[in-house]
Amino acid sequence: MDIIKDSIRTIPDFPEPGIQFRDVTTLFNNAQAFRMAIDMLLHPWTGERIDKVAALEARGFIMGGAIAHQLSVGFVPIRKAGKLPGPRLSEAYTLEYGEAVMELHEGAIAPGERVLLVDDLIATGGTCEAGIKLMRRQQGVVVGCAFIIDLPDLGGRTRVEALDTRVHALCEFDGD
Repeated sequence: MDIIKDSIRTIPDFPEPGIQFRDVTTLFNNAQAFRMAIDMLLHPWTGERIDKVAALEARGFIMGGAIAHQLSVGFVPIRKAGKLPGPRLSEAYTLEYGEAVMELHEGAIAPGERVLLVDDLIATGGTCEAGIKLMRRQQGVVVGCAFIIDLPDLGGRTRVEALDTRVHALCEFDGD
């Protein structure tokens, strides 16, 4: 597990002073760590039916695509407002340094489809909560959420688990 955490670099004061940005692009650049992370993110759901993988913009797309490929299932992007063409659903949320809106194409999730939600990091849980709400509005079943990093001091895991959703993270970092 050390290879995962050791492959993540921290960039202080980004995107604003006081934020410790956890950069997973260095993990993606390490083939062994990246492969291990993808395999370990799937481990808790071994043997469960997953119909689709949904991922949150933007780093989540990298992991979500790899996981969907490994499972041989469809991939669903959940994007920031204004990035998806055609009919879509929107969900506003707050994050650790502002507010935003996430969107999902209408019909991207069929009623009853079992979906694994993926992102690189869980902080306050706002982005993840918006993604869960969007999928549930289409009557999708969120089997769980998988992250490389959990920032437990920011309470995101607790927020998502309060939505009756399982959370799996590969490593934790103290602080923000």
